[in-house]
Amino acid sequence: MTGAAPPRVVVLGGGSAGWITACLLHKEWAARGGSVTVVESSGIGIIGVGEGSTPQLKGFFDHLGIAEAEWMAACEATWKLGIRFTGWSERAGYESYFHPFPGPVDLHSEPGFVHNCMLARRGFDVPAHPDDWFLATDLAEHARSPHPAENFPFAPSYGYHFDAHKLGAFLREWATARGVAHLDRTVSDIEVSEAGDVTALLCEGGERVEGDFFVDCSGFRGLIVQEKLGVKFVPFASNLFNDRAVVMPTPHDGTPKPQTDSIAMRAGWRWRIPLTTRVGNGYVYSSAHISDAEAEAELREALGQPEAEARFLTTKVGRVEETWRGNCLAAGLAQGFIEPLEATALHIVIATALEFAQAYEAGGFTPRHRDAFNASIATRYEGIRDYIVAHYRLNQRSDTDYWRANAANDHLSDGLKAMMSAWFRHEDMSRANDAAYGAKRYYANASWHCLFAGYGTFPPAEKMQPVPPGIGVADIEGTRGMIEACRTNFTAYDPLTL
Repeated sequence: MTGAAPPRVVVLGGGSAGWITACLLHKEWAARGGSVTVVESSGIGIIGVGEGSTPQLKGFFDHLGIAEAEWMAACEATWKLGIRFTGWSERAGYESYFHPFPGPVDLHSEPGFVHNCMLARRGFDVPAHPDDWFLATDLAEHARSPHPAENFPFAPSYGYHFDAHKLGAFLREWATARGVAHLDRTVSDIEVSEAGDVTALLCEGGERVEGDFFVDCSGFRGLIVQEKLGVKFVPFASNLFNDRAVVMPTPHDGTPKPQTDSIAMRAGWRWRIPLTTRVGNGYVYSSAHISDAEAEAELREALGQPEAEARFLTTKVGRVEETWRGNCLAAGLAQGFIEPLEATALHIVIATALEFAQAYEAGGFTPRHRDAFNASIATRYEGIRDYIVAHYRLNQRSDTDYWRANAANDHLSDGLKAMMSAWFRHEDMSRANDAAYGAKRYYANASWHCLFAGYGTFPPAEKMQPVPPGIGVADIEGTRGMIEACRTNFTAYDPLTL
């Protein structure tokens, strides 16, 4: 396909991924004659359990000019300052840690944390638990809003929790009011030309939906990209064992904190995500290590909910080999799935749409930059995968076969091996991150330190030594005092009273 005019884009599938992509491509090209049509069937449900996000979702709404007051209430949304991991380590003092979204204030505390981590890695007894060093951690613990007082210019970075079904519905209404076409149709087949380009979606009843470019948001099935165009799926099963989930909503049991909880279980972990009307819960597990019935029973026991309705999901962990093939782009679950541990699904959807629009337009609306785009997206997937794999490989548990198997797993990328080697050899982690992932590094230095230090991957406690004279130690009391003073600029937050 050639030409300098923006394309007629047809998106197959709605849900969060389909409507986010539609909104972004509409914003990029509608004013210059491009169009976007979303074809989805109201008779086909969406998975809709990805109820957490990274700060990229805030960037998405800011990019579209949608205020929080406009969408959060409609989607039962709450704020998210980070993730608390509990039970991933059995080391005393490290049974729980918080992974914050780093913000401007942390530029003052992070260097001390990194410095103390280096001392602890060398066997010196210094405070190096991540919970003491970041403002978002403190705000989450004290249930504070991420919006500071007017006279305090340092807002933390934050994401959201939300009802995925309602988010898709909100974006559909917002997009169609601005010119995105919406067709409630069931697609029965995909029409492909001899040259291998998609020419139309064929709907039940004989209707053809034509376009210049197509986006496959049809879920794990990958109706266009995988089934019709034959793009290979690259599995991550050797890196990530979890392939099933059981989900179960529960009522609120108190004032929720602006955080996701990730709690280790016998054969995986469970999330706890507070919305304004309920708490979302799900147990992500490996079917090779526990049965569905056992997983459901374990989750019910943990939640104290013997009667709550349970729903099971099967996941396909990995990514497609090419996100952009011919005149089709894969997005959402049709593009890939790592797992919900770091809530990266919508982050990848947003990045894919924006990077594709830039590459496609830079190439004169031709495939000129397709290979570079595909390589970039693949690198993004694998960088995120490595950080998530590290959670399992570095776990400090030995009580079940599942955790022992994860700790013994040697199916690691060269990048992750380099990061682990740098930590245990007392090398500079920022340099290692640059060397392993370059300019495309997807997790900052602070995030890697929170993960390693949060598990307590230091020499055994009995081998820790006092710091010798002449070696400086970061001032933990001064840092705590600074963070507590900053906290006074943030009001208490209870989403249940809004």
